[in-house]
Amino acid sequence: MASVLWKELTAEDLRHKAANDAIVVLPVASMEQHGPHLPVGVDTILCEGVCKAAAERLDEADVVVAPTLWCGMAEHHMAFGGTFTFDIPTYRAVLLSLLKSIERHGFRRVVIVNGHGGNIAALGAFLPDFARETGLRIIATTYFELAQTAMLPFMQDQTSVMHACEIETSMMMVLAPETVKQERLGQAFGMLGADPRGLMRPTVARYRPFREMTETGVIGDARRATPKKGEEFLNACAEALAALLRDGEAWH
Repeated sequence: MASVLWKELTAEDLRHKAANDAIVVLPVASMEQHGPHLPVGVDTILCEGVCKAAAERLDEADVVVAPTLWCGMAEHHMAFGGTFTFDIPTYRAVLLSLLKSIERHGFRRVVIVNGHGGNIAALGAFLPDFARETGLRIIATTYFELAQTAMLPFMQDQTSVMHACEIETSMMMVLAPETVKQERLGQAFGMLGADPRGLMRPTVARYRPFREMTETGVIGDARRATPKKGEEFLNACAEALAALLRDGEAWH
């Protein structure tokens, strides 16, 4: 089977995909601290891994996974170090430039797949502009929200993805096991029992950096992570995204 990754294909391969009306999956993520036990590239590694696994469930002619945008909205992690962040105008401009490049190559459909909670509000705000400023049909999703119900049976102490938590750590044990500092797992917990939806979408909002909320940079309990759970979480996310990619009604 030929690769589904844009970066591994030739320009000729990509012209053929555009001519066949292939869907472009555009992963967008972040480069930010993930506690004492995980690398700063977690969101980028996981988002690309989920997108690749989902695309491989489809016919290779029908989809291509664009290079992952590894920087996003991560001001709230800056105090810990190791983090890059955009401001809103820059993030919007970079995303629009990527979309216009995709459009100029003849592609007509793009699924933006987000892998970082801090990007959600910005992407929702940008979509009307992107629809107006390009001729693309664009839909956007956050993979761990799309797969929320499917992942739930495998969670031990959580009800959704948090940060550097049981879920993200388990998935990293599968996709990049050599980067997980096993000897630091005993310290990898914070804000146990927190409601992540309340943190991301509070009724009354104010900006709070992670440093004020968790000393470790972790929300959740990575001590619960296992590779077996990681396989289950990855499969659930890939299946949910593949179902979206197959869903013709999503474009209407």
